[in-house]
Amino acid sequence: MKLLIIEDDPEIQDSIVAYLDPEGYECDQSYDLNNALAKIGSNDFDCFLIDLNLPDGNGIEIIKKLKKQQKQSGIIVITARDAIEDRVKALELGADDYLVKPFNLSELNARIKSLIRRIQFQGSQQISAGDLQIYPEHFKAILKGKTLELTKKEFEILLFFVSNSGRVIAKESLADQLWGEDSDFSYSFDFVYAQIKNLRKKLKEAGAKEYIQTIYGVGYKFEN
Repeated sequence: MKLLIIEDDPEIQDSIVAYLDPEGYECDQSYDLNNALAKIGSNDFDCFLIDLNLPDGNGIEIIKKLKKQQKQSGIIVITARDAIEDRVKALELGADDYLVKPFNLSELNARIKSLIRRIQFQGSQQISAGDLQIYPEHFKAILKGKTLELTKKEFEILLFFVSNSGRVIAKESLADQLWGEDSDFSYSFDFVYAQIKNLRKKLKEAGAKEYIQTIYGVGYKFEN
């Protein structure tokens, strides 16, 4: 996934890139409005992280241009502005999400993944992965013609794995995805382990191959 981070503070830029690079994202950077607009005109990005307060203008102009060009990329506003009118204006113009500084990088990562997944599956009535057919709008998963009896959390984990098929998913990312930055990791990890154990059991009982692989010391990987 290719991201454009539009932020005039080098320290914030560097911290975001340092966190997201190991997650498998290709991060490009802009420090002002004009440079960002030039990159938007000549490159395709999956998601934009946009600061509203730029040295040569307002990040709102970037949102306007993206929507005028009918770009299907995700837009997350990252700004120190906490005024409700700024938030409403950005969202009304087409931003998908809004984070006020200072924010937790793990929460930013979870929101990016959630947003990209929504874009990928937007309008999809069915998602196929090996012998699995998944119906996101109906919280339904079918394996070899048999409907899996999954809890809501088990379904969310399965959908998260499928949307990140082939990538190593850290246990922290799973906890972030399910509970956000307010999660108690000591509790959440135990809960994640239990949910994945139950999900694996249900898949195996339905005749599935080993879709979910454990990457010891790191997390998990879903292979079609």
